[in-house]
Amino acid sequence: MIDPFLIKKTTKKFDAIVVGSGISGGWAAKELCERGLKVLLVERGRAVRHQKDYEGEFKAPWDLPHRNQVDYKLVQDQHHVQRKCYAFNDATKHFFGNDRDYPYITKEGTGFDWIRGNQLGGRSLLWHRQSFRWGEIDFEENLRDGNGCDWPIRYKDLEPWYSHVEKFAGISGSVENIPTLPDSEFLPPFEMNAAEKYAKKAIEKKYPHMKFIQGRCAHLSEPTQFFLDQGRGKCMARNQCQRGCSFGAYFSTLSSTLPAAIKTNNLSIACNSVVHSVIYDEKSGKATGVNVIDEETLETREYYGGMIFLCASTLGTTQIMLNSKSKTFPNGIANSSGVLGHYLMDHIYNSSAYGVLEGFEDDYYKGQRPTGPIIPRFKNLKKNSEKFNRGYFLRGGAVRPVTYNSPDDKTFGVELKNKLQKPGPWILHFGGSGEMTPKYENMVSLHPTKTDKWGIPLLVFDCKFTENDKLMMEDMADTAAEILSAIGCKYVTKDISDAPPGLAIHEMGTARMGRDPKTSVLNGNNQCHDVPNLFVTDGACMASTAHQNPSLTYMAITARAAAFAAEQYKNKAL
Repeated sequence: MIDPFLIKKTTKKFDAIVVGSGISGGWAAKELCERGLKVLLVERGRAVRHQKDYEGEFKAPWDLPHRNQVDYKLVQDQHHVQRKCYAFNDATKHFFGNDRDYPYITKEGTGFDWIRGNQLGGRSLLWHRQSFRWGEIDFEENLRDGNGCDWPIRYKDLEPWYSHVEKFAGISGSVENIPTLPDSEFLPPFEMNAAEKYAKKAIEKKYPHMKFIQGRCAHLSEPTQFFLDQGRGKCMARNQCQRGCSFGAYFSTLSSTLPAAIKTNNLSIACNSVVHSVIYDEKSGKATGVNVIDEETLETREYYGGMIFLCASTLGTTQIMLNSKSKTFPNGIANSSGVLGHYLMDHIYNSSAYGVLEGFEDDYYKGQRPTGPIIPRFKNLKKNSEKFNRGYFLRGGAVRPVTYNSPDDKTFGVELKNKLQKPGPWILHFGGSGEMTPKYENMVSLHPTKTDKWGIPLLVFDCKFTENDKLMMEDMADTAAEILSAIGCKYVTKDISDAPPGLAIHEMGTARMGRDPKTSVLNGNNQCHDVPNLFVTDGACMASTAHQNPSLTYMAITARAAAFAAEQYKNKAL
């Protein structure tokens, strides 16, 4: 389907260039194309075709060389960072970046795990698909507690755009009327299992201020005719999502936004095209194109366009901007404020607790559901009443593993072998998802001398969790354990890991939106204060992280910015 649109060298000037083909880039391409603009989508990785190139799909463990484990030597040589991702295995490894080719540097005493997916579709093939709207509080907390700059938009600005993208992407969930988690345009939710249904009743009775609800996810639980006409089908609950989904049951660029953009006949695609920098014209004060290095041959070329959308991922976009130097912007394009690269954030995923829920021995479940229950944010709502700022939600669920050996279980020998033939008790688990405080000191910069194989300066990370973040981690684990114990779980265990930021894979900030050009890079339309035809709509634009997964907000922000940009372009205001 995509082959006729693939290009390399061209002298054509496009109306718009979109850099990056992940969730944000796919939406930018779709929205701009559908508004009549001629668009070039630039992707640094290889072309991947929906269905045809999902090489790990449908394979059982015994059909894979190492039963879905990755060869140790390959991991050490090429994937020493990527292997830390929950979705990395032998059936998915080809969708992850090669750490040997994509090195970066962390300053001593800090750390960051940068998970990358460089191919057409980007990490939209790998994401966990949890899709939540942000609420009013999430756009107001920077102003409320003085950390970070005030968002130039509010929930009401994004509300119609949330609906716009939800109707097209397909979000399963339930209407709950929770202020901290606004309802979406929903398909039916996935069903809770027996243990979770018990937990819901017990938790909501014991803690009336909490709600235990099914997680909202970008899966077609019951596809309507609209989705079937797109060529997408029902989720089969296989838990093989990161291998690629030929059913198109979960939202990705390849299954959804890219076909829509191609259908307009306004899209061209350039794969294996590593963007080195944005071309800036000193006379007009505008971006005119991008400098590109061929991923395979290392040859250079340029692409030209009337406007540029940077959607190369938070850190990819910022690396491009920092490397786009000129007389006007010696420290990176659109960086008169000096904050480009600063306020790097991720979500806090380091804390969890689990326990054994006795009973329900006659109950089990079928399939491998693509989501699990959550308890939406319930702390620091109207004012800070805890020892930390901001808030978190708890995600989790109940499962029956093959077996579970409690601390007082002395089974061995034949008795143990017989026991292994039956499922163990129900395990109820909660893990926190917390908001990382925006701080100027958490940042990335370019190394002055070290470069990658394409000659692009390496990113240097200087990022660590703050004391506030650590206090939140402790409270997450304590509260999760308290809830489990209160509803009757036994052998409750807490865990707080010392992993650095990054593995939530929700990196945000570094080219933030704001009201003041002196303290931010972008305005309320995701337009650079300094360069009016340069837009940033991926995670780099975020002024804070909230507590929810961010991808649905990226979609809404991108669609909104693209509509604004297309109108401005047609009116010759860019």
